[in-house]
Amino acid sequence: MVAVVSPNIRLKDQDQYILRRFKEAGGQQDAFQLLVHTYQERMYAIIRKMVIDHDDADDVMQETFVKVWRNLGKFQGDSQLYTWLYRIATNESLRFLEKKKRRFFLPIGDANQELADKIDHTPSLDGDEIQRRLQKALLQLPDKQRLVFNLKYFEDLKYEAIAEITGTSVGGLKASYHLAVKKIEAILQLETI
Repeated sequence: MVAVVSPNIRLKDQDQYILRRFKEAGGQQDAFQLLVHTYQERMYAIIRKMVIDHDDADDVMQETFVKVWRNLGKFQGDSQLYTWLYRIATNESLRFLEKKKRRFFLPIGDANQELADKIDHTPSLDGDEIQRRLQKALLQLPDKQRLVFNLKYFEDLKYEAIAEITGTSVGGLKASYHLAVKKIEAILQLETI
């Protein structure tokens, strides 16, 4: 049976509990289940925004948690647990997208068009027409710039946390986010003409 930490406990304290429990003899499975329970929805959301398709997001999510399981014992605590998890999830998402483009020899435009088609034909994607237009506009950004936008806009992370996740300077992230916003505004403006 997995240990459940009170919903009133701060996430930082819960992370410390997970890490302590993982290091205890016989506690790895319990700690990992709690970690998955705590973070799977947030991880899925960021992965899904990158890869669009539900089945692909599930595959990337599984790969992410396999990597987490293999490396949790090596986690040094140099960053917060969630930034470490996001880094793994975002790297796996970017790796998946790159592999998909190479595997099917898709030019970037064709790969983005395939993802845009999935936005239109996936009833389980949340959002109204405005959200779908935004998601399609995001597909026109380079993958890493789209990632920065998703982390800032949808996840509402601070630049410092995004810097830890992406390994990019705060100044670089601010510039990237600003450029992404300008590109999205231009794309959406063109669509309304």
